[in-house]
Amino acid sequence: MAGDDCVRKRQAGSTAASKTPENEETQRRPESERSFQNSSNGWVDVDHVITRKMQLIAEAEQLKPAFMKEVDSHFTEFVNSLVAKSALLDSSSAASLFPASCAEKELHKAKNSRAPPEHGKIFTARRSLLELVLGFDLLVFVFGKFPVVFCTWLCMFSATVVVPYNLFVWWAQGYSSSSHRAIHSFFYGMLFTLFQIAGLGFGPTYVAVAYALPPASRFIVILEQVRLVMKAHSFIRENVPRVLSSVKDKSGTVHIPRISQYLYFLFAPTLIYRDNYPRNPTIRWGYVATKFAQVLGSLFYAYYIFVRLCIPLFRNSSQETFNLRGLVLCIFNSILPGVLILFLVFFAFLHCWLNAFAEMLRFADRMFYKDWWNSTSYANYYRTWNVVVHDWLYYYAYRDFLWFFGKKFRAAAMLSVFTVSAAVHEYVLSICFGFFYPVLFCLFSCFGVVFNFTLNDSRKGPFWNVIMWTSLFLGQGVIICLYSQEWYARQYCPVENPTFLDYLKPRSWSCHVKM
Repeated sequence: MAGDDCVRKRQAGSTAASKTPENEETQRRPESERSFQNSSNGWVDVDHVITRKMQLIAEAEQLKPAFMKEVDSHFTEFVNSLVAKSALLDSSSAASLFPASCAEKELHKAKNSRAPPEHGKIFTARRSLLELVLGFDLLVFVFGKFPVVFCTWLCMFSATVVVPYNLFVWWAQGYSSSSHRAIHSFFYGMLFTLFQIAGLGFGPTYVAVAYALPPASRFIVILEQVRLVMKAHSFIRENVPRVLSSVKDKSGTVHIPRISQYLYFLFAPTLIYRDNYPRNPTIRWGYVATKFAQVLGSLFYAYYIFVRLCIPLFRNSSQETFNLRGLVLCIFNSILPGVLILFLVFFAFLHCWLNAFAEMLRFADRMFYKDWWNSTSYANYYRTWNVVVHDWLYYYAYRDFLWFFGKKFRAAAMLSVFTVSAAVHEYVLSICFGFFYPVLFCLFSCFGVVFNFTLNDSRKGPFWNVIMWTSLFLGQGVIICLYSQEWYARQYCPVENPTFLDYLKPRSWSCHVKM
């Protein structure tokens, strides 16, 4: 009996053990799975594996349409939300170059451009995506208000043709026959000075500011203003001494240039007046077309550099606090676009533009620049970078200063040349950008003077050429970085009632916009 009881207990224990959760799960599985798992001696039934594989493939084919539909709906929703966020961000950045109302309208259109799925595609008035991304139209930005620019240039050129030439003719004729030559010269000198200040000084500047011309259009107007002022000064400066010497010698004939000679000088690629220049026999019109095509290509390449390397870097710079670390990173990130812009300005203007006009006018002296890239001193770099402007500064600023004060003031004469050049460059940038931020003036008047006296012509060898290029790279990075930061700070942090100090204080130091 005791043995029977033990047998019953073992059977009850085995029955209870078979009812554990693992065994119950095994019993609930299909017969095919149980037979697969219960294959003995480690052998696998091949027919069963093939049958199970076919079943899984059939189940996957049934689930595939539902899965793809679900993935497509989630992906479409994600892309739509991303486009909406992009339109919101780009519309906020477009407010820097568009009025606030225009940016709000574009943002409203971007938000409402998505139609409900059940209604299908709905057409609405909206702009292209690239225009929203870039934030402005290239043609409007560069050639905006072109009639105003053209009329301003035409007035400046006509005034430069008529006023200086007629003033000189009247003065020369009256001076040769008048007994009160001192009063006569003072009177006409005052008239010419008033013309320089009012006609070529305040007039173009007022038009550029009052009509709110785009920066590129302002550059055209202001650079033409500076060019015509320098041309008019050279014409008077070269011809007045000849009249004075002829009256002093009592030769009886006063040399007065023809109007055709003066007109040729106004278009010639030089700032030094002469009655005659060396001329080429023919004009190569294919060469002219090639040079103008290269200028156009350089402009579009410069535009690409600004869009690709500058705008993404500085558009959101106002979101960060102005600090030394951010300034250093900004300068080093700006070296590449700054150097590329430097090369493009040199190639497009000093080589292509001046050579094109020289070819059309058969102007034979094409020494517009020298091998400035081989300079081992800044003194040589300043002489070879832009020969056209250097000649004007050398003859009419440096030598005239020595003529007035004596040759012992060479350092003061050189300092005066740097001051004049720095002031003119800063004037051009201030009017074109619409704010006063004397970065270029400090670089010219401080570092330029120091480098000119320390890195002088006695420095020879490749090492000094490396020093020159390194400092040039850093200088271009500083210029691009600081002026770009100030430009976007003026757009993002405007002042409703600005005072005079608001125009002088850099806005980028305190502007911080939380997007």
